[in-house]
Amino acid sequence: MTKLVGFYPGSFDPITNGHLDVIERACKLVDRLIVGVGTHHTKKPLFTHEARAVLLKTVLDPIGKRTNTEFEVVDFNGLMVHAARQHGAKLIIRGLRDTTDYNFEMQMVGMNAQMAPDLQTVFLPSSPHVRHISATLVRQIAEMGGDITAFVPRVVLEALQKA
Repeated sequence: MTKLVGFYPGSFDPITNGHLDVIERACKLVDRLIVGVGTHHTKKPLFTHEARAVLLKTVLDPIGKRTNTEFEVVDFNGLMVHAARQHGAKLIIRGLRDTTDYNFEMQMVGMNAQMAPDLQTVFLPSSPHVRHISATLVRQIAEMGGDITAFVPRVVLEALQKA
């Protein structure tokens, strides 16, 4: 039996509880989830690419065991649709927090559909308790010495405190 493979792309800098919410719910749709850590050349990262991959693997392990989902963390720096195809994905998973996300994501879906009509995008709206969390805002709060305990997994908080 063929396993349904999804691709969840992002910078994950840092990994937030919002990301984990989307991942948990994506596990109900796919048998295998490829988490693609993208390189965004215009952003100054909080964590190295390697550190983000290690942190992701750490937080994904218990989710995989609980949901019986296989995970793979991969790097990509080109088009997301190329990375999704390369890893055998049929679904692209995208989280939505609000209408701003929706408007941007709809544009991306249109472009991706022209480039990769074989891939389908699935939107997962954020749960109310994490809807306000944005990695960009978490990064800014952390850089200014604010408390991000409520926004990130414990392992991410500990990594930030060591940095």
